[in-house]
Amino acid sequence: MWKSNRAVLSIFLLSWAAMVGQVGDSIPDTQVAPQQMVVEADVTQKDTVNSFKKIKLDGIAAVVGDYVILESDIEKTLIDLKSQGAATEDITQCGLLGKLMEDRLYAHQAVQDSILVSDDEVNATGERQLQSLVQQIGSMEKVLRYYKKPDETSFREELYKINKLRMLSEKMQQEIVSKVEVTPEEVRQFFNRISEDERPVFGAELEIAQIVKQPKPTDAEIQAVIDKLNKIKADVEDNDSSFSVKAILYSQGPTKSKGGLIEAITKQSGYVKEFKDVAFSLQEGEVSDPFKTMFGYHIMYIEKIRGQERDVRHILIQPEISKKALENARIELDSIRQQIMDGKYTFAQAALNFSDEEETKFDGGVLRNPINFDSRFELTKMDPTLYNQVRNLKDDEISRPILEQDQRGGGPSYKILQVTDRYDEHVADFSKDYLKIQQLAKTEKQYKAIKKWMDKHIKDTYISVNETRRDCEFANNWMKE
Repeated sequence: MWKSNRAVLSIFLLSWAAMVGQVGDSIPDTQVAPQQMVVEADVTQKDTVNSFKKIKLDGIAAVVGDYVILESDIEKTLIDLKSQGAATEDITQCGLLGKLMEDRLYAHQAVQDSILVSDDEVNATGERQLQSLVQQIGSMEKVLRYYKKPDETSFREELYKINKLRMLSEKMQQEIVSKVEVTPEEVRQFFNRISEDERPVFGAELEIAQIVKQPKPTDAEIQAVIDKLNKIKADVEDNDSSFSVKAILYSQGPTKSKGGLIEAITKQSGYVKEFKDVAFSLQEGEVSDPFKTMFGYHIMYIEKIRGQERDVRHILIQPEISKKALENARIELDSIRQQIMDGKYTFAQAALNFSDEEETKFDGGVLRNPINFDSRFELTKMDPTLYNQVRNLKDDEISRPILEQDQRGGGPSYKILQVTDRYDEHVADFSKDYLKIQQLAKTEKQYKAIKKWMDKHIKDTYISVNETRRDCEFANNWMKE
């Protein structure tokens, strides 16, 4: 039951836009206590719990700590999940109510434990969501009409409440599981507890290695890019030209269509060091000098500073790579391929000696799955481009040089690929699938930690469930029976 609730949680958190419609004007202020809600409903009894049982308050399904859940929240959640194409056949109203109660218990206890989110964090998230909606729908007026909101202020207030609850809930959950680790012995015991006929089946997988040659631009080509960026910078500063328009016209990076915009950068964000160093060295409204990263040459404009966050715009331009340099890279890689086939080097030795890709050359050229950093790629989940490049390779075969444009903006390169190992679809094997089994064991231990936390804090928190919902079979003991 808990696992089904967790599935609902994943959908619920991912579909934040639907939550706006789902919660609408029904979310009370997070500091409104249940007793106050009773007074507003003209209930005069002093015993809040008994009065909740005796009098059906309009629309209240449950109360958890300082949070009230309305019947309409459940109905709208289910409608919104359906509208987004989620499979709802196995999702019941009782299950949704249980999930909504979980979220509010996490948020309530986060406040009690002083696990807080700043107003800047919450507002920045709402701002990004609003900008995304305006981009998708066309204008703020259309967004307000779509979500049936009277004005932008009330819409922002609702977003604030929704995001604050969600972020508090997430932080509390992270706090619960952050210190959960599993030892090799615990992994072994977990695996041995699974009967042979119930062990998971893992799909067919490949291990892939590559050698990359990245042709370099000449000094003259680099200087031409720097001169162009300096000219754009001068036009923005001296002639009040729009940086975002310049980015749309000239940038070669993936944010080109958004006017070079990257929102909410922090010092912990996953951008390269050089990029973050510039972002945190400038003042709001300032334009940087040209600077270099692994992706090319940039200039950056600081659009907004909010505490430890920066909204920036940047223009990325890569120096031209001549056809001759690109052809020389292909020829060199073809020669390396032949030397491997002749036995002069192993593929791993050639990767270490000749590959231009720092991330893989010291690991024999082995690619890492971006999902779990394992060396295996499950065929049904592989990137389609990579799959098409290796699907016809036989054992020990090396591909011909493949021309590739780095999607991150790193310029054209050539690569050769080899399938270094194959794993057919198979029942889990402890030695071969240790990393996957370890993750399953850790997930089980995290679940137990959350269950233990839930049991403790349900006892210690004010909780009331409407009589009409008391027949629900909840995963947690919300009725404290």
